[in-house]
Amino acid sequence: MDSEDDMLDAHEMESVDDDFYSGGTDDYNDSDEDEPDYGFVEEDVDDSTMIASHRSKINYAVLKEEDIRRHQKEDMGRVSMVLSISEVEASILLLHYHWSVSKVHDEWFADEERVRRTVGILEGPVVPTPDGGELTCGICFESFPPEDIVSVSCGHPFCPTCWTGYISTTINDGPGCLMLKCPDPSCPAAVGQDMIKKLASEEDKNKFYRYFLRSYIEDNRKMKWCPAPGCEHAIDFAAGTGSYDVSCLCSHSFCWNCTEEAHRPVNCDTVAQWILKNSAESENMNWILANSKPCPRCKRPIEKNHGCMHMTCTPPCKHEFCWLCLNPWTDHGERTGGFYACNRYEAAKQEGLYDEAERRREMAKNSLERYTHYYERWASNQTSRQKAMGDLQKMQLEKLEKLSDTQCTPESQLRFITDAWLQIIECRRVLKWTYAYGYYLPDHAKKQFFEYLQGEAESGLERLHKCVEKELEVFQNAEGPSEDFNQFRTKLTGLTSITKTYFENLVKALENGLTDVDSQAATSKSTNSKSSSKTKGGGKVKGSSKNGN
Repeated sequence: MDSEDDMLDAHEMESVDDDFYSGGTDDYNDSDEDEPDYGFVEEDVDDSTMIASHRSKINYAVLKEEDIRRHQKEDMGRVSMVLSISEVEASILLLHYHWSVSKVHDEWFADEERVRRTVGILEGPVVPTPDGGELTCGICFESFPPEDIVSVSCGHPFCPTCWTGYISTTINDGPGCLMLKCPDPSCPAAVGQDMIKKLASEEDKNKFYRYFLRSYIEDNRKMKWCPAPGCEHAIDFAAGTGSYDVSCLCSHSFCWNCTEEAHRPVNCDTVAQWILKNSAESENMNWILANSKPCPRCKRPIEKNHGCMHMTCTPPCKHEFCWLCLNPWTDHGERTGGFYACNRYEAAKQEGLYDEAERRREMAKNSLERYTHYYERWASNQTSRQKAMGDLQKMQLEKLEKLSDTQCTPESQLRFITDAWLQIIECRRVLKWTYAYGYYLPDHAKKQFFEYLQGEAESGLERLHKCVEKELEVFQNAEGPSEDFNQFRTKLTGLTSITKTYFENLVKALENGLTDVDSQAATSKSTNSKSSSKTKGGGKVKGSSKNGN
């Protein structure tokens, strides 16, 4: 596997945010295409994509279909020029070596003959061409004049009709058509794009070129398709910066390492565990353990949904028993405390008969309550983020122009409102994943520090969200310019800046593993140790002085 030293180095860039959390390591193949411009997001992108480009500098490039085709064309041209071969042969080589130009060059110059034989680029025909007469098609065995026969570099004769059927069948079988060989079973000769262009139907050509386009991304480990439904953009990732969160032009943000939604500052392993837990049957079992008991006869779980302790199992069991002690209801009467109480259970519990079952049920209940606490807040912030994205879009499409007219202010000077919404959207995303982080945080001292930072950040976010959501309505609904609008601008700009600082501190702390807690604990321990040592030393001096007197 290639080391990170072999990976494409990202350009040196400043970022509005700090370096993203490195969610894990990954290996990347060398890639030799010209480095794309890892700089500002394109300026002609519409406003809705500003969510995706909230960070002014990025370490990746978003590729559209025309960009991918351009890169392919450039790579084929470079290989063709250096090796003095046709672009069709260059494309065959690049497909075989996963679009690595340097790999093609290295292998070719090391042993050209072996590469030609392996890939199927033959220097001359292996089948002698007769001087005259008709040729027999190797598939249908019909005879054709030489001008009606089609062959690749090997020279095996096939008629156009059989070629078309062979190519169509292979293309419809999937991406394997990119490695198409001569129809002769024993022949390794490759079939190039020129044959596809010449003999395939229009529908088959479109399929082939779609596979050909996708191969450039799917065979390259530093490129991935955007996972958003319906999006056909790809991400060309510049490794080496420790930054994995990327944003596509379609506004979808995701982690390049695991392709889940962007989850900074939580690492990919934690996200995978959290997503699995949210969908796992374990939580259903926890709920069953915490809120039900098994029928003593058929063992099916039963939920108690009324106050009475008299339980009746569902048919066909129909067993009647006491909810508290699980003994048959026929054993209950006035001597046990009546129909709604069971002192036998308390006595048995004191004897230790139900300790294990109660312990398991209590543990399941506590676990479920803890999970519910974190999940509800995780889901609530996700909902709030989706709502904020909708509000931002509505603001940009409908309200901003009206506000500009009402307050007699150019839209360019209302950018602070959009900035506030973008900050809210980003903070909601970060805050959402901090609840997944907190769920798996075992250290008690770190948890206290984490909850303090989380609380400060959340408090600042709520103030900002309330300001831009509620207080802005006054100016939107006003009939004319308001003298208080400049004060509102100052307030909202200040809240945006403060909230950003809160979340930057939170993200830094989580990415550093809350190391401040460890350093503070070490300092405190050292101070206590010195203080204790001084106290002991002082006692000895005092004692010796007393003895001396």
